[in-house]
Amino acid sequence: MIILGIDPGSVITGYSILKKNKGNSPTEQFEVIDFGCIITDKFSTTGDGLKQIYKEITKLIEKYKPNVMSVERLFFFKNVKTVMPVSQTKGVILLAAAEKKLPVYEFTPLQMKMAIAGYGRAEKKQVQKMIKKTVNIEHFDLTKNNRKKDDAFDAIGIAICAALKTY
Repeated sequence: MIILGIDPGSVITGYSILKKNKGNSPTEQFEVIDFGCIITDKFSTTGDGLKQIYKEITKLIEKYKPNVMSVERLFFFKNVKTVMPVSQTKGVILLAAAEKKLPVYEFTPLQMKMAIAGYGRAEKKQVQKMIKKTVNIEHFDLTKNNRKKDDAFDAIGIAICAALKTY
């Protein structure tokens, strides 16, 4: 099973391609095929940014042919100003999935942190550390700007949530 994990953002959208294998240990069960971020120009128009995200998500779907998409569910309690732009981003992501008839699972950040770190209020660094222990990503160039972002790691965590749910 191939899972496309997405952490939507208006400027930075994290993505991951995770393969669920049959195996005993987490590193045998989960294989990260690709991950990174779609980074839009913060000075581009809203429409151009959404178009870029839509095109990049569609390319990922066409290239990797995932069985399901896993998306972070919007869950805001701090920054109300980001709700609308992130909702718009999520809309074009869901549109890309619907056009390709791709089933979508949604998980809150709390659910993802609970599944990955065992604690729903885990810090970003804790989540990244557990992801690095759970999946082998050593063969990727982690110095690339689009792989250093928290959003890329969150997308892996979101994909793992779907992998755990679907089997």
